Amino acid sequence: MFRAEAKGQPLQFDTAGVIGANEVFKDRQTGSRWQQSTLQAIDGPLQGTHLELHPFLLTDWREWRRLHPDSLVLKPLPGYAERIPQYNQVINEARFGKGAAPEGALRKDDRLPPRETILGLDIDGAEKAFPLSALRKVKIVNDKIGGRPVLVVHQPDSDTTTAFVSQWKERPLTFAAAASGLTDQQTHSRWDAYGHCTAGKLKGARLQPLILEPEFWFAWSEFHPKTAIYTPPSS
Repeated sequence: MFRAEAKGQPLQFDTAGVIGANEVFKDRQTGSRWQQSTLQAIDGPLQGTHLELHPFLLTDWREWRRLHPDSLVLKPLPGYAERIPQYNQVINEARFGKGAAPEGALRKDDRLPPRETILGLDIDGAEKAFPLSALRKVKIVNDKIGGRPVLVVHQPDSDTTTAFVSQWKERPLTFAAAASGLTDQQTHSRWDAYGHCTAGKLKGARLQPLILEPEFWFAWSEFHPKTAIYTPPSS
């Protein structure tokens, strides 16, 4: 999800084909074409411009409704609802990394299965992919990307993953799972999976959220060839 504007100009987009097995969009205002995975205009008057990621949460309906009980629901366009079972099948297969890369993929990276679902982070040009299969095992990751301390939290009940800069007022924090949520080892305060401190010395504090980009591995690795991959501890 991204902000539909560039250089202060609101934009409207239509699909414009596929390049490198990745969708391309064309804006109606300037005719520029944009690559989905990089959010960059690849040609046209806005070539080289990047769209800004919009904060979003990929979760299931139960968790979303718990967080936002008054949400509106987008009604599918005619003809789309009939295709939902097909899309769900692709999504369910991807939960287990099944399937080959599309024929149009330009690059092959064998470090992970092509259809492995990953959550990508790009911090000041430092990139790292977190395989969803690994996050389901460890649930909480304390890491460092681009010199910044990072916390990744996975909720297995809803397959929801969130990420944050794991520091408060320039003080790095290290987190561990607790009976209800997580705690930081520095102040022993309690936090929820959405970066809010609910009890303890830091009650009321909120961690800076980071935007995770869900992708198939073949797509992320093609457009982020220097990406690192998170590997859980062997123990």
